[in-house]
Amino acid sequence: MRNNNGRLIAVVASVAVAAVAIGATLAYRQGPQTAKADVAPLTSTPSPTPTPSATPPAPTLSAVPSKPPVTSTESTVNVSKLPEGRAPQVPYLIGREVRSGSELVETIPGKGSVLTVGRLGGSVLAVVMYEPDGDGTELLKLSSGDTVRRTPDVSSLVTTSDQTGAAYAASRLSSLGVTTKGGTVYAESGDSVQSLKLPNSWEVQVLAYTDGKVYYRASDKETGPWKLYSWVPSAAKAELIKAVISPTAVSANGNTAAAMPVRNDDGTCSNVVQVPSGTQFFRTCEFQVRGFTPNGATAYGDEDNAEGFCSGISAAFEANSGKILHKWKGCFQEMAVEDDQHVLVVAYASAVGQTEKIKTAIIRCTITTGACERATPIGTDTPLVIGS
Repeated sequence: MRNNNGRLIAVVASVAVAAVAIGATLAYRQGPQTAKADVAPLTSTPSPTPTPSATPPAPTLSAVPSKPPVTSTESTVNVSKLPEGRAPQVPYLIGREVRSGSELVETIPGKGSVLTVGRLGGSVLAVVMYEPDGDGTELLKLSSGDTVRRTPDVSSLVTTSDQTGAAYAASRLSSLGVTTKGGTVYAESGDSVQSLKLPNSWEVQVLAYTDGKVYYRASDKETGPWKLYSWVPSAAKAELIKAVISPTAVSANGNTAAAMPVRNDDGTCSNVVQVPSGTQFFRTCEFQVRGFTPNGATAYGDEDNAEGFCSGISAAFEANSGKILHKWKGCFQEMAVEDDQHVLVVAYASAVGQTEKIKTAIIRCTITTGACERATPIGTDTPLVIGS
């Protein structure tokens, strides 16, 4: 019997950190609100003027000034109790339906698991497993008129912030669900598709497409560290960015990257560095940095060495210092950004460890306040994917 779950897990892991470029024009949309605390008085009420007396008045203690309310940087998410909010403002998947806002855009054909989705102009892109979750993956491009174009072996996908361009990478999988030697990076816009063949590379994965450049990672050896490259579509070769080692994400503006140079039995550490100099902004061994807001000012990630099928803590940090802006506790499967102020998270409404009739929803959380709301209804055993 084929071990389909093993292949699915391996492929999901290979695309888990694909950098997702989100439209910065969404940055100032209204988000979830929190109740405001009463404003503390600046001074106490003045006492009436005392009447002269032969007996000195007893001394009185001065009023203790009120302290301003303290905003917590940590909160626990109970998905079932969150208020309903607007639908995600980036492409997302519910079941096999790709939606943008509340609008149904396309339905993904077939039965293979959908790993990631995106928009390219009026078309929908989806990376799916060969059905039924067989050996490998492919990219589907769905356009009007029920036209479906298939590109074999694609396992990672990113789009530009305005959704006029897309980059994707193909690496063939073995029967064990691991990548083999060789790969191809594609850049597509309009009717043009350009490609860069990498016959001697391993684990090729696109991370960002911004400012006319495709950022991707690849390894020279089967077990070697990842290296970061930038490629201008139509150029014959890519440029190696030597100072960034083992990249896992690149910001939408191309100025910041997350890297994972330390990996041992005790876990992994993430560095956030400047591109292309490699100057380190901060390191965290508590969280794995997954990506950045469109302006690159905020990084987000989840706890390292998370056990089971979900992460118990997700967080947002200042990208230039590592200062934690907010931590969310719960059971989280996927995290992405919607704009410069909000993150989207696939969160579990079921008890941790429950394996049947699992309830999930996509939630939206405000980075500055930590307030959250449901962006989709709670579904039971319903696949949810946040796209680009």
